Amino acid sequence: MRNFFLVLWMTCAAAPWAAAQAVTPAVTPAVTPATPHQAPSTFADPVLEARVLVIAEELRCLVCQNETIAASHADLAIDLRKQIRTKLVEGQSQQQILDFMADRYGDFVLYRPRLKASTIMLWAGPFALLMVALAALTMNIRRRRQSISSTKLSPADAERAQRLLDGAVVANTVPPANKATPANRTTPSP
Repeated sequence: MRNFFLVLWMTCAAAPWAAAQAVTPAVTPAVTPATPHQAPSTFADPVLEARVLVIAEELRCLVCQNETIAASHADLAIDLRKQIRTKLVEGQSQQQILDFMADRYGDFVLYRPRLKASTIMLWAGPFALLMVALAALTMNIRRRRQSISSTKLSPADAERAQRLLDGAVVANTVPPANKATPANRTTPSP
């Protein structure tokens, strides 16, 4: 988390300087329409732009955190797309660019982080939680079955229940204590 804030601070601090030092791109700018989930492209080479978007779909925007840098309109995402474009023009492969971004910004920038000791909980965590939930459910079901099976009715209660199920009126029932009936009503003495 500390690395994330450091990167965010460095990005904010470097943004005015980077804007002042902007270099004109090697490709002729031309605004192309964007799909609903992508930021608009500003470069005319469609093959290069398609490769940039494929790589950008694999990277998380560090500002938005819930979008790819291909879909984000944040200044940092635009700069990262330009950096991807530059590295592709230099001849680097997709894996080299992803490795560079992960080394520079950490595994958080990857939408599919690599499996290693620091990210094992990302991969194993959901399965571990599922196993814990299934174990808790199993224990709860067993406990309920045992409590139900351990409750036995006395022969009198079983006979009374059977008569109730058969629809017979039970004559020896005691009315509830909170309801007043003629049998249990008491008259005040004068």
